[in-house]
Amino acid sequence: MAEVRDVVIHHNPDCGTSRNVVALVEAAGYRPTIVDYLRTGWTEPQLLGLFAAAGLTPRAALRTTKSPAAELGLTDPSVEDAVILAAMLEHPVLVNRPIVCTARGVRLCRPSETVLDLLDRLPPGPFAKEDGSLLIDATGCRVG
Repeated sequence: MAEVRDVVIHHNPDCGTSRNVVALVEAAGYRPTIVDYLRTGWTEPQLLGLFAAAGLTPRAALRTTKSPAAELGLTDPSVEDAVILAAMLEHPVLVNRPIVCTARGVRLCRPSETVLDLLDRLPPGPFAKEDGSLLIDATGCRVG
């Protein structure tokens, strides 16, 4: 059985995609460490490390919907990554989620089924997302 720290999920409990990822990971038998980054915030080294491990830039990780990104002027292509990163530190909601860390790598798991590539085992089927979309069929195989 997996240890508690085998999976770390930077999670927003108000996000359906993030909730789906947590449910998938737990259904696969892991006990993930959940980081509610809206409450804890981010540090610059933490974000830079996550982005580097996931192959993301601050712009690529910027959440532009249901966030203040447009109001802060961050969606303009001329805005530099350093400015976006500074805004993410001040407004944690600007970071797209969930970001998942496992021994197999770090990824921004959108769509939620992306997390399956980071796990050593799949949840038993059938398994569906909150919206009813089937991800794992009754035989335990990935759908789609």
